[in-house]
Amino acid sequence: MNEFDQDILQEIKTELDELILELDEVTQTHSEAIGQVSPTHYVGARNLMHYAHLRTKDLRGLQQRLSSVGATRLTTTEPAVQARLKAARNVIGAFAGEGPLYPPSDVVDAFEDADEILDEHAEILLGEPLPDTPSCIMVTLPTEAATDIELVRGFAKSGMDLARINCAHDDETVWKQMIDNVHTVAEEVGREIRVSMDLAGPKVRTGEIAPGAEVGRARVTRDKTGKVLTPAKLWITAHGSEPVPAPESLPGRPALPIEVTPEWFDKLEIGSVINVPDTRGSRRAFTVTRVFDGAVLAEGPQKAYISNGTLLEHNYDRSRVYGIPAVVQRINLKVGDRLILTDEELTYDPSLGSGRTPRISCTLPQAVDAIKVGHRVLFDDGAIAAVCIDKASTTDGFNDVELEVTRARPQGVNLAAYKGINLPDSELPLPSLTEEDLQHLRFVVQYADIAAISFIRNVADVEYLLQALADIGDPAAVERLGLVLKIETIPGYEGLAQILLTGMRHENFGIMIARGDLAVELGFDRMAEVPQLIMALAEAAHVPTILATQVLENMAKNGLPSRAEITDAAMALRAECVMLNKGPHINDAIKVLTKMSRKLGASQRKSRLLLRKVKSWEE
Repeated sequence: MNEFDQDILQEIKTELDELILELDEVTQTHSEAIGQVSPTHYVGARNLMHYAHLRTKDLRGLQQRLSSVGATRLTTTEPAVQARLKAARNVIGAFAGEGPLYPPSDVVDAFEDADEILDEHAEILLGEPLPDTPSCIMVTLPTEAATDIELVRGFAKSGMDLARINCAHDDETVWKQMIDNVHTVAEEVGREIRVSMDLAGPKVRTGEIAPGAEVGRARVTRDKTGKVLTPAKLWITAHGSEPVPAPESLPGRPALPIEVTPEWFDKLEIGSVINVPDTRGSRRAFTVTRVFDGAVLAEGPQKAYISNGTLLEHNYDRSRVYGIPAVVQRINLKVGDRLILTDEELTYDPSLGSGRTPRISCTLPQAVDAIKVGHRVLFDDGAIAAVCIDKASTTDGFNDVELEVTRARPQGVNLAAYKGINLPDSELPLPSLTEEDLQHLRFVVQYADIAAISFIRNVADVEYLLQALADIGDPAAVERLGLVLKIETIPGYEGLAQILLTGMRHENFGIMIARGDLAVELGFDRMAEVPQLIMALAEAAHVPTILATQVLENMAKNGLPSRAEITDAAMALRAECVMLNKGPHINDAIKVLTKMSRKLGASQRKSRLLLRKVKSWEE
């Protein structure tokens, strides 16, 4: 090599030597925290802190210089950071005519051991995936899974490795039935299917909004010329009897369910004409076209608005209408609109608020207190974004936060009661587990395999969780339990290294990337990068990752995947586990994801491409 090349090599050697020395210092600095992790996580804890330190530096210049001499670009340092740097140092030394500074066998062993440790941790937490599928598939169970074992059987046969139960819904009786069905089906298919249960954590939501009028509408469908294609429909049942749902296969708009007196109902037959006084003063006529067990279907050529108490007439006999629920009232918000969020418990009535700034309550009063002027407030999964422009106390001593809407659809967004609120800039003085969560945690420890914990923001939240587990008083069951921390907040992402290090005190440990809330808090533009950064840090810790939210969601709901979500699923399969949500076509989504996992298992290992033979390019 010429003198210029030797100068480059010397510069690279100096940079690598400094980095390797810094990593030794990092280990020493964090030795106390590293020493607290479970023994099985010791190697990962050291490597985690090494990687976290490495990513505090801009190494693009070093990468470019390494590439210019044909050496590694340090793009796959995650499994064994110091070993990767030492390998690069040996290579650069060899280019300079020197012998290896570090034993090559130690470097090679570090790479192999790292992958083996992560695989072992993944199997301990998630169980063994299907053959040739490196990623497990977790499926969210609907309520019906408690009573419909055939539904669970279909999930298992399609390739479900883990079943997820959301503790925000149903109760312990239903959960136990779900778990029993999962265990029964697992025995039938001859493989273990583990159960993960999500604890909801504190949920900040909009307060109550008064219901509207008890009015429903039966609607026709028309073509572009106005011709009726399908009639308006009434689904009529007897008041006080067991509800009979309308068939989903009925064409056109959904039938309006109404209830009538049993005596009047019994007189209806095919061809019966029902006269309906519309709430707008019009008169409508519906004819019974089909009779079912416990219900009749009546159809009419015009749409009708019907309220509870409306008098229906048939053959000079009358019955009042029952069973129409109140209309859900919402607040339409556009960019520039104002909204007051208060810690006063109240019911807002939009029908009384014309011309006044809407004032709604919050389910967690402490959240309102935490909001400061300039803080962002996001509603309904980010559909509405607002900023706090003023904060004041009322004469009754309540806190009112005045918000200005900064993002909404051009036609506005309708905000309903009990919609989620995200506060990415506010520090909530709340523990990660509510009293209800603590009760549920005892059930999870007893019956489930994994507890997935929401609302993790910092080390204190993790320590609180670990103490709550210790307080249960069943060390053997707690030690067996898998613990998954859901990363879904800005503080949780920014403090991830220390959160991981604290969580690694528990042997059976992993994380979940909850992309839904994370996208709301961080902004959608950052979601191209952040999940991969979280996955990289977890890989450095040798901690398995579950990637969640909207994977193959279009397919699960509609039966056909979008092109983009197939590419998204391929990225998701870099995680040790992928979570699917509910949908009528979930079995198809499971099968597609299983097939993709088998295919990609031969082509990628985490973020590393494996250069298998591409048969399509054979000459």
